[in-house]
Amino acid sequence: MTTIAPPVTGKASTTTKRRITNGFWGVVAWVAGIIFVFPVIWMILTSLKQARDVTTNPPVWFFTPTWDHYQKVFDTNITPFLLNSLMASVFSTLLVVVLATPAAFALSLRPVKKWTDVLFFFISTKMLPVVAAVLPIYLLAVQIGMKDNIWTMVILYTAMNLPLAVWMMRSFLLEVPREVLEAGEVDGAGLVTSIRRIILPMVAPGLAATALICFIFSWNEFFLAVNLTDTNASTAPIFLLGFISGRGPFLADLSAAAVLLSLPVLVAGWVAQNKLVRGLSMGAVK
Repeated sequence: MTTIAPPVTGKASTTTKRRITNGFWGVVAWVAGIIFVFPVIWMILTSLKQARDVTTNPPVWFFTPTWDHYQKVFDTNITPFLLNSLMASVFSTLLVVVLATPAAFALSLRPVKKWTDVLFFFISTKMLPVVAAVLPIYLLAVQIGMKDNIWTMVILYTAMNLPLAVWMMRSFLLEVPREVLEAGEVDGAGLVTSIRRIILPMVAPGLAATALICFIFSWNEFFLAVNLTDTNASTAPIFLLGFISGRGPFLADLSAAAVLLSLPVLVAGWVAQNKLVRGLSMGAVK
């Protein structure tokens, strides 16, 4: 007896198409992820190669790993550079968060007059190329005796990241329901209490995302550091310059140093990962 298969219903056909579409975009996401991560993977592989294998053409894919380049980095005086970068990045990030949060509050939940002009003023400070401002900043730092001073870098990094942080925090604060604030006011909560017990817990993921981005920008900043520091306040990116040489192969040593200097940012991202994904998606849809 021949059994005739039932025709495919519209619902089953839609499910199949959805699976194919999801599978296609999954493959695209993996390919894009590999493309973006490949330079980092290549840097790690280069740091583990022998110096003679780094510049070969075609590249050497199978090799015996060596830790000599990492040992060479540790043998150098890396500690002051790391401490300077850590101090400048952490203190500037804390200042940015402390200053950007009330500013964003005044531009979102309790908007001031002409708040659009204020927002434009904040973002307009990012329109000037830093190379156009480095000369007056350099002359001012020399005049007041603040050249090659880590606190100068803290102030500059704070000014560099503050406009972006205000815009980000404003988008996060706009997600706070007004009804929650009104309920708090009915219960007798003042402004400080509302911010501390209602607003900050709700925007904590956005706060973590903002702080991490500011930390990354400060940690990787090079142009201001190379022009305004000498020996006392040199940061981690300046340390990498010492591995660029014309006297022989240096890519393996440079890659090992770059891998080590990337670890603090990776650790910070790993610590904040629970709140980071939600924080980066806050404010995307209103």
